This record gives sequence, C-alpha cells and structure tokens, in this order.
Amino acid sequence: MGIKIHGIPHGATLRVLAAANEKELQYQLVYVDLPSGAHKQPSFLSLNPFGQIPAFEDGDLTLFESRAITKYIAHTYEEKGTPLTYKTRKQMADQAIWMEVEAHQFDPVVSKLARELVYNFYFNKPTDEAIVEENKSKLAKILDVYEARLSKSKYLAGDLFTLADLHHLPGLQSLMGTQISKLFEERPYVCQWCKDILARPAWEKALALQKQI
Repeated sequence: MGIKIHGIPHGATLRVLAAANEKELQYQLVYVDLPSGAHKQPSFLSLNPFGQIPAFEDGDLTLFESRAITKYIAHTYEEKGTPLTYKTRKQMADQAIWMEVEAHQFDPVVSKLARELVYNFYFNKPTDEAIVEENKSKLAKILDVYEARLSKSKYLAGDLFTLADLHHLPGLQSLMGTQISKLFEERPYVCQWCKDILARPAWEKALALQKQI
C-alpha cells in the first residue's frame, strides 16, 4: 500500500512532507479538495475524525496531527536519511523541550500573524492591526529567547538539525514575505538559523509541490 500523505502542500501538511523528504521516503501526496469540503466527507473522516489535514497512511497504519506524524516518520525510519532525533539523554531532553516550545509558544503567535498578514490579504479581508501589534510584540520576546539559545548551538536542540527545527518551517515560511521578517533579520543567530533550515533541499522539494496544483 505504501505511504500516503493526505492534504495540500501548504501549512501543516508541509511539515509532514519535509520530514518524509528528509528521510528520503517514497510517498504519494493525495490532494484533499478543501473548497469542496472533501475533508468533511466520511472517507476522509475515517482518516482524521476532526476533518483536518494532514492525514497519513503507512500500510495499514493511519495517523493524523502533523507533529505526531513527523515523530512516527523519524522513529520508524530511523536508519534512513537525516536522523532528525537525538539518542543521548541530554540532547533528547533538549529536543523535547524545543519541540514543545514550537507547539505552545511559537506556533500560536505565528499562526495569528499569518492569518492577519497573509491569509486575510489573500482572501481580501481586512487586517486587524491590533492583533498584529499584540502578536508582533509576543513574537519579539520569543525570538529573544531563540537568539540566546542559538548563540550557543547551530540548531535548537544542539548542532544537528532535528524535528525541533523542522517543525518551525511552515510558520517561518508564511512570515518571510511580510513585515514580520524584520524580527528575524534583526537577530543574527536567528537570521542565520532561518536561512539555513529554509534552504534545506527537503524543504525546497516540499515547496515545489505547490507548483503542481
């Protein structure tokens, strides 16, 4: 049956595509037609009962939630491609911390900024400047913490690229063409980290799929 990634090459689905590419896996991207409501139909709900993308199949195993999928990929295909995880106790702990930071500190703020500055613009909706300013301030404080961390190691969990870095990619990509990019550029270690991970071939391969739909 092979690996199937159900979604579109945007947002959280990109996180899964990047992980699969880092592991050099063969997979099929199954396009989910969101405008038609395909993600709310019984066939898709059998894969993700919340009716959200992405969903993932590996043979007879089904998963949803992008971060859970990337963890599965990293551990199941441990010997293939980029390691993506650490094995030593200290570095495993550091990786776990920064994965939680991404999910609970970084992503909620970035998602609000992306909605106001990217998606509202795309759908011709007004930008709520108050929301932008509030979350811009929050992100600046978060990035100060990142700058301090990245002054000590090349990547968030150490000197190897891991899921802790990979999970940031969709959020970073969404903001790079907006006014918020200045917050990243003003912090030299954060800036270098962004340039590094956004230029990874696995990420560029995931983004290239956008041209096929």
